[in-house]
Amino acid sequence: MYEMKIASPYNNLINLKVSQGHFATTSSHINYYIDLTTLKARANEAKAVAKSMSHEYIATTIVDTIVCLDSTDVVGAYLADALTESGIMSMNQHGTMYVITPEINSMGQLTFKDNVVPMVNNRHVLLLLATATTGHTTEKAIECIKYYGGSIAGISAIFSAVDQVQGYNIHSIFHAKDIEGYTSYSSHECPFCQAGVKLDGLVSAGGLSEMR
Repeated sequence: MYEMKIASPYNNLINLKVSQGHFATTSSHINYYIDLTTLKARANEAKAVAKSMSHEYIATTIVDTIVCLDSTDVVGAYLADALTESGIMSMNQHGTMYVITPEINSMGQLTFKDNVVPMVNNRHVLLLLATATTGHTTEKAIECIKYYGGSIAGISAIFSAVDQVQGYNIHSIFHAKDIEGYTSYSSHECPFCQAGVKLDGLVSAGGLSEMR
């Protein structure tokens, strides 16, 4: 697959790697695969991503906990540091932030273990995602956080194709408009499938599994 890079205007360490084709996620079919592997796992890139995200939040925002989805734990840890340095307040006893990840049960629902629930209950929670393609996963995460008694302080993603989910703004470094022709389809309305074009790969939070 042909890969191209889209650079962030804010930091030369932040580059979006995209490949055109026919791909399936758990909730949609897309015409571009977005590879965020190094942005999530390479320390200097993850730190740059976190620093860029932190600018979206003013010093009067309160963040007690960062809930990480899509293997964004490294970015989450750096984001906690960046927010602390910028003067973001935490109501936690020790004046620092929790960085946690929900589990996924056999029914695909997001849950928190009993020992982690106190880090969500009555906390101001910042939701961190790698991508928000349709908003479906973001909706599940919002519902999960609220179920366990948390309140949404903000939502950040490296890439987002949606501007809002349940009335909450999605703050993203890259948007669908940055990728020319980027489109997401429901599986039964996918023009590639209707034309008999086979999938190039399956996309999950862990990356891409090629089909060819």
